[in-house]
Amino acid sequence: MSELADQRKLEAARLARLRAAIVDAGCDAGLFYDPINIRYATGTSNMQVYALHNPCRYVYVPASGDVVLFEFKGCEHLSAQHAGVDEVRPAVSWYDFVSGGRTAEFARAWAAEIVGLLGPDGCDLAVDRLDPVGTELLRIAGVRLHDGQRVANAARSIKTAEEVAEVRRAVAACDHAIDEMRSYLQPGITEQQLWAQLHRANIEAGGEWLETRLLTSGPRTNPWYQECSDRVIESGDLVAFDTDLIGVGGYSVDISRTWLAGDTAPTSSQQRLHAAAAEQLERNIALFRPGASFGEISHQAWLPSDDIHSVTNAAIAHGIGLCNEYPLILNRDHWDTAGYDGEVLEGMVLCVEALAAPPGGDEGVKLEEQILVTATGPELLSTQPLTLSRN
Repeated sequence: MSELADQRKLEAARLARLRAAIVDAGCDAGLFYDPINIRYATGTSNMQVYALHNPCRYVYVPASGDVVLFEFKGCEHLSAQHAGVDEVRPAVSWYDFVSGGRTAEFARAWAAEIVGLLGPDGCDLAVDRLDPVGTELLRIAGVRLHDGQRVANAARSIKTAEEVAEVRRAVAACDHAIDEMRSYLQPGITEQQLWAQLHRANIEAGGEWLETRLLTSGPRTNPWYQECSDRVIESGDLVAFDTDLIGVGGYSVDISRTWLAGDTAPTSSQQRLHAAAAEQLERNIALFRPGASFGEISHQAWLPSDDIHSVTNAAIAHGIGLCNEYPLILNRDHWDTAGYDGEVLEGMVLCVEALAAPPGGDEGVKLEEQILVTATGPELLSTQPLTLSRN
């Protein structure tokens, strides 16, 4: 089968899952602005990061019938190879940057077009994100709005066979990028210089962008969630990172490792932290079997002892596909206030997290693995070793 045929098979399978989710939600159609959802529905990609904060393109996906992509003006040719797109129209943009004082006028034209697509018998529409002006106009027209992000998450949570193949390809490319980082790491470079190696290798492989800037060293590894800086890495520092990248084929890879910089031996404290994080990963990955509930996993999950358990990272695991996605499984510290239940299903791709960091301490170890849930249990997708040593 040709590469184009493989791509079309991938896109057709995703679109079928999305249509089924629209039907399951009792909707006549879905309207999607999130560029991740547009890509899932159509396979098209255009100015992904720009479109995250400028609603400049959208797609109308009926439960049955023609898929209409509303593309950024002048970019209609980008959908030529995507068989799931039946019609391309110029997007009607009405966000303030492009519409200024004419927002209401442009939004009325937009609403009339969407209502026209729904037709006289269609009134239930799943929408993932929509500014207040558009929401009000659709409601005035009698359209009943539903949570489109939940509909999209339902479709995206289970990966098709074609998607699993793409995920494997993206993880392999990310593993190579991590190898590039490992070979570059030495005392005297800055965090940003090391982080740039991941960007470079990701782009060279055909990847796209990084969603966060999570690489820190030495005392900046605790607390977690500090952004990459110009700090110079010193011998004996822990260096912790989280890839959080949108990689090959648009699929996300979210892997964490913590290394020791230089040729010095790790301290006993560093060894203890790394061993605890590695144990947390090993024990908790084993919990992800088809049929397990999120609540069971939350309460059975192993956590480091109180003196090295940080509440900074609340997640046991989260879903991943074209980006981080449903589900988010919180640990028992946060379950009662923010957790929600559900079921682990075969075909889910998840990232299992671990963090060992003394509250108020100077160092921390962050580890994370990406897994595929199979009929017989979890399968590791990355080949990257967990060792503290770079070698």
